Parts: sequence; C-alpha cells; structure tokens
Amino acid sequence: MRIGPYTIAPNVVLAPMAGVTDKPFRQLCKRLGAGLAMSEMTTSDPRFWDTSKSRHRMDHDGEPAPVGVQIAGTVPEVMAAAARHNVAHGAQIIDINMGCPAKKVCSAWAGSALMRDEALVARIVAAVVAAVDVPVTLKIRTGWDAMHRNAPVIARIAQDCGVQALAVHGRTRDQQYTGTAEYDTIARIKSELEIPVIANGDIDSSRRAVEVLRHTGADAVMVGRAAQGRPWIFREIAHFLATGEDLPPPARDEVRDILLSHLAALHAFYGERSGVRIARKHLGWYVRGHAEHAEFRGRVVVAGTAAEQLRLTREYFDALADSDARHASLAA
Repeated sequence: MRIGPYTIAPNVVLAPMAGVTDKPFRQLCKRLGAGLAMSEMTTSDPRFWDTSKSRHRMDHDGEPAPVGVQIAGTVPEVMAAAARHNVAHGAQIIDINMGCPAKKVCSAWAGSALMRDEALVARIVAAVVAAVDVPVTLKIRTGWDAMHRNAPVIARIAQDCGVQALAVHGRTRDQQYTGTAEYDTIARIKSELEIPVIANGDIDSSRRAVEVLRHTGADAVMVGRAAQGRPWIFREIAHFLATGEDLPPPARDEVRDILLSHLAALHAFYGERSGVRIARKHLGWYVRGHAEHAEFRGRVVVAGTAAEQLRLTREYFDALADSDARHASLAA
C-alpha cells in the first residue's frame, strides 16, 4: 500500500489511540512489525500546544519514517494551521480524526460527531489538504448511529477533496467499542474509491486480519486495542499474510525483554514520576487475562519508582523461569 510517496509495508497499521500510542509505544510497534504507526490524537487548538502533554505528543525525534500524526478539531482554518504546525515539527502524514467516539470529543462536535455535518467535513478536509505538502489521510466510523451510516458519502467527499488514504472503523459512533464490527460498509467503500482503504475494528489475530482483507478488499488492516500488551501482533499478522503460516508466540524471555525495554523507554521519555504512572496501564495490559499474573500485577502497579517497577518485573520473570525449571526436573 502506498500513501503519497510512502510504501506502507507490511500493510498492518497501528491505530491512533489517545493515551496509548505515544512515541515509546509507536517505536516498539514499528520495531515489531507495524508498517505505519499513527500518533495519538493531538489538539488543533494552539492554546494547548505548549502544554507538557502536547509537547510529548508532538515529539517525533528519532522516529522512523513515515511519521503519521493525527489531529482533531472542528474549525477548518484552525485544523489547517494545526496541520502546518505538526508538519513543521516532523509529521510526514497528517491524519484527520473523524472516528473518535469519546463523549468529551464528540460533545465539542469533533471526532466522529463531524460525520453529522457532511458540508463541514468537506471544508475541513479541503482546508487541511491545501495547507500542507504531505499526504493527508482520514479516519472515520461507519456513521453516527445505525440509522445514519453515511460513511460511503463521507468517503467520496474525502477522496474528492484530496485525501490519499481512508481508515474506516466498522462501528457507528453510538456503538463505541461494544458489539462486533461490521465490514460490509467498508467493502462498499472500497468498491467505490480509488484511494487506499484501511479496515479497522476487532482485528485481533492473524486469521481475522486475513478474513477482513478478503471480505472488504481493503488495502491494509489497522490494529488498535489488540496491540495493547501484545505489540508483537504486528509481526504475527505480517508473517501470516506473507506465508500463510502462524508465527510462534514470543518466548517468555523475549516477552520479558520487550516489556523491560518498553518500561525503560516510558521512564526516559516522560521522566520517572510520569513514566512510572503511565507504565502501570501497560503493565496491566501485558499480564491481563492470566490468573497466575494477578499477584505480580497487584504489586507492580503500585510501585512508586522506575527502579522498583523494573526490579519487580525482572524478579517475576526469574520466578517463572525457576518454576519452569522445577517442573521440567520433576517431569524428567
């Protein structure tokens, strides 16, 4: 898949997720096989560009190309200025957010709420495309609710205004993340557009990725929540798409090393106090769904220092290795 001058390979993309897809996580996912990793949503309001949160979100030093940055807002001229500002700070692809279902975003008529005003969509997209000389992409949902699935109309507007790729989450805004994603709307959009289409929603395995690509005819898949605590999902999907074979899950030692490097990157990027706090949710994701991890999770998520988080994590994996060795000895 190509977006402007960039070849996106493999055709597996990390979805923009507020509070998740920061630079440490994007770099990790790219290292583990994501062909493109979009930034978490950044505000178009210049009053907030100099906050600590925005400075971190606009930090792309050392990030492998292409650098994709998602912007959100409602005023065409303000969105255009935000696109220019982010390009000046390293963005190589600008993505417009019209898919976020969060109440605080939609209550300001941003995110997926914009899909209710097709004329405004056209003005925003046209303004952003005209403002920058890098590719502009758009992320949408299938519509506002089940009675208003207007994604095909929005998609044609976006293509006519110069958008170079479109990502579609297979849910309406009122579904949030409940129920199951539907892909028929994405298939219809793909059949009607010439630009690349990226399918998003419930893609949590290699086989699901293949099923969605076949059903929709999409050019790529976008993975969101399934990558939380499982960043190696990108190489698993890429390997299956290339070979038709499952890639073995990472060995425990590799999971340990991935987790430790992720924690260290968060501590370095945010500073110890914020890094430790932000790392807690990632630690929870890495060990969720495993009852045997409950005790470790309970201890590590209350660790107050970077050194303690790292120590507890190393000790936990050491204990698992010792347990494996004892079981192997008894079995012999």
